[in-house]
Amino acid sequence: RLIKNKKALVLEIIGTLFIIFLGTTLHFTFASSGNNPVVGSFSAVNESVWEHLKLPFWPSIFWLLIVMYPLRNKVSNFFSAKAVGIISMLIIIPVVFYSYTTFTKEILAVDIATFMVAVIVGQIVSYCLYKQAKGSRLTEVVSIIILALLAIIFITFTFYPPHLPIFMDPETSHYGF
Repeated sequence: RLIKNKKALVLEIIGTLFIIFLGTTLHFTFASSGNNPVVGSFSAVNESVWEHLKLPFWPSIFWLLIVMYPLRNKVSNFFSAKAVGIISMLIIIPVVFYSYTTFTKEILAVDIATFMVAVIVGQIVSYCLYKQAKGSRLTEVVSIIILALLAIIFITFTFYPPHLPIFMDPETSHYGF
């Protein structure tokens, strides 16, 4: 059955603001914590593109946990809609970053705008999927597994990053923690 559009829409708008605010905060929490490895698991530990993908990911997961209860009986495809929205955010950021830095140097304002646009698009995607798709138990379970695997990958790659450009801090040429 379709959701009550107004409630879900309001929650997704609040979620957008929440994710942007918390994601921005996570940019600074690692240094503020005295480089605490536990804090580093959930916040950017360097200036690599990969570490900046934590900024929308973890707040989105936290928001998912917050809205899961109020939407649990209203959205049959909650986890799959959220997974697609979150993955959209994680795709937009590196695509935009590597596209524009092919032609020019990195621009902080563009990076910030990209983060915000990625969050907005991801939240819109989730909301639109709530309205249009009917979820199955299998797709919901697969979506939960995918999000859990992404969480494990984010934590693991903080401490053991592959030596690929997306993981390299452009300021120090180091990888990970």
